[in-house]
Amino acid sequence: MKPRYRRMIWILVGVVAIGFATTLVLNAFRSNLVFFFTPTQIADGEAPMGKNFRVGGLVEPDSLKRQGDGTTITFRVTDGAKTIMVSYKGILPDLFKEGRGIVAQGSVQSDGSFRASEVLAKHDENYMPPEAAEALKRAGHTVGAPEQFVDKAQKSVSK
Repeated sequence: MKPRYRRMIWILVGVVAIGFATTLVLNAFRSNLVFFFTPTQIADGEAPMGKNFRVGGLVEPDSLKRQGDGTTITFRVTDGAKTIMVSYKGILPDLFKEGRGIVAQGSVQSDGSFRASEVLAKHDENYMPPEAAEALKRAGHTVGAPEQFVDKAQKSVSK
């Protein structure tokens, strides 16, 4: 075989290998990609049914209800405009509290409620997905550090 043909075969094998590797990487990326929706978007039907995604907002006060088995919890999450019911089976994070921000990952059920497979509680409101922060601002909520942290910061500055 001539060197020219051998070189063409190696180039062709290299292109096929790069194409195969690119396909594998893009497929893994697509299967691990999780979108974020606000409670308003879920209530308006913009969220996909049966697909995993994340929802974020504030846990409504006095909405937390524990079932008899001790690990099934239901609560309402709001962005200030609309509210959705979330059910979760498992142990909640230590920082989970009513009136605090959370991000839950799961899917919308046929009845419109959200079944969470994972619940993440935030220690303060300094970090929030941009969509949730914008929805809370439109609803008139302040997005920033809770008052207790602001008080501590002001005391340490005045010393």
